[in-house]
Amino acid sequence: MAGEQAQMRVFLVLLLLLAAGCGNKVSQQAEHERLFQERMQNVTLVGYSTRTNKEGTFGPEKYKIESINKISGDTWLFKTRLRYDGKDLPVPIPISVVWSGDTPVITLNELTIPGVGTWTARVMLFRDQYVGIWSGEKHGGQMFGKIVKGD
Repeated sequence: MAGEQAQMRVFLVLLLLLAAGCGNKVSQQAEHERLFQERMQNVTLVGYSTRTNKEGTFGPEKYKIESINKISGDTWLFKTRLRYDGKDLPVPIPISVVWSGDTPVITLNELTIPGVGTWTARVMLFRDQYVGIWSGEKHGGQMFGKIVKGD
């Protein structure tokens, strides 16, 4: 009987430790998401891209992000600005963001942006830099650059 009680105590202690670790993971993820949302307020991704079938780099290219907000699950609403046909237009885009530890990765799977095209991409954002791969309807390549705060 004493052996069974000791085993039960060990089991309960392990269960409590496991539960404490899970709670810590949830709070760490919430903190990563909070920092991500804070860091992606009024930023511009400024960088360059390559084409898989052409030599050299293209750019500089700019992607303006006014703000991001988590909608649900891994979907975030990116409030962006798009320069198109001489106009600066607000374009809200729902984007899947997956996490590699503390690092967000923008994940597009055949996402159609009206008037712009259909895109697939994986773009990792880390500190003040980004890097990724992308493909459109007719071409693809790599992209990289800096995340610049403000205008």
